[in-house]
Amino acid sequence: MTDEDKKELQLLKTQAIIELKKMEQTNTAKEVASKYIGKSAVPWIVLLVIVGVVSSAFLPSESLPAVIGLVSTAVMALITMLASITGTKEKEEKPEFKVINELIQRLDDANDPMTVVVDKDKVTVNKGKHNVTSQRPSEDTK
Repeated sequence: MTDEDKKELQLLKTQAIIELKKMEQTNTAKEVASKYIGKSAVPWIVLLVIVGVVSSAFLPSESLPAVIGLVSTAVMALITMLASITGTKEKEEKPEFKVINELIQRLDDANDPMTVVVDKDKVTVNKGKHNVTSQRPSEDTK
């Protein structure tokens, strides 16, 4: 590899580093917090799990469920806190909003006019977007 090739490689490397720094500067606070917490919180979670495993080797079997329960609760609480801080936890869709929207839609449908068309043995009822058609049972089904 010649000196020119080395200089060109070093230039490309420097340009790549500059582009990475530019990308890091455009991160939101949530992204920066997520990265930091991801790096620093995982060791704490692992440490809690190790405490649970090691305690199972030294404690009597009667106390293991309590210790494992406490450790797992602490790990879940830590994970939940971290998820809420970083905003990675998906917001739950509230069912009451869905019900309210459906009720509003039904009220809007109540204002739609209704028409009834009778054609010999067939009756068609139209109300808004809904159509219902019924026919008189044939002589065979009586």
